[in-house]
Amino acid sequence: MTSRFTELTVDCHDPERLAAFWCEVLDFEVVDRSEGKVEIGSWVPTVEEVRARQMPPTLLFVRVPEGKAVKNRLHLDVSPIDGSTEDEVARLLGLGATRTDVGQGPDRNWVVMADPEGNEFDVLRTLAPRQ
Repeated sequence: MTSRFTELTVDCHDPERLAAFWCEVLDFEVVDRSEGKVEIGSWVPTVEEVRARQMPPTLLFVRVPEGKAVKNRLHLDVSPIDGSTEDEVARLLGLGATRTDVGQGPDRNWVVMADPEGNEFDVLRTLAPRQ
């Protein structure tokens, strides 16, 4: 018997806003939407594909009444694919992200940021080809 990692759920106040933000960050599209929920991904999941092999998980944003209270225990890491880490940080700031400090210290090779609702994520080294 086996399970698959199919989606990562993010509690939030405004699923539409966060889904739009993360679609821009990851070049994802909305794959499903219902009252108080928006699911985004790089592909439209089908039962057959998920049963056949592990596929990239989707992100599901679900409206909840309570706010974020403490540092996330789980967070996303993103790696730019066609520009520098610094360029990607600037782009994400323009989309509504903020830099944040979670006690990471000065000597690191990643940038800690927060999405528009304060959920932390890291921007890692670039994966862009060297010129």
